[in-house]
Amino acid sequence: MPAPPSPSLETFANPKPGRSYLISMDCPEFTCVCPRTGQPDFAVMRIRYVPDRTCVELKSLKLYLWTYRNEGAFHEAVTNRILDDMVAATAPRWIGVEGDFQVRGGIHTRVRCCHGELPEHLPGDPWSVSP
Repeated sequence: MPAPPSPSLETFANPKPGRSYLISMDCPEFTCVCPRTGQPDFAVMRIRYVPDRTCVELKSLKLYLWTYRNEGAFHEAVTNRILDDMVAATAPRWIGVEGDFQVRGGIHTRVRCCHGELPEHLPGDPWSVSP
């Protein structure tokens, strides 16, 4: 039996807290519900972060994202809420969350929000990194 959705994000100690490095995660099966129409919305959630003392445990992230499946949420609100919850759970040096929502009504929506300062010595654009 699969684990049920869970609103909590579990963490573990960063194995290299003295080093700035980028963790890149793409979650291609994100779903929520349009609060106006009740129709499902599908997205790729992209999470990029530079951990400080803790990292998010991936299974807990998956179960956390599942909690949105039947929840009505605007794209902007859900993307920012995921960012806020990740910040509360991990207190990263920098984090960015991007919701890349499939076309609805002829409009493709991409919402990107960030928190903290991206370390200057990290090479390249964090959004161009694939997991």
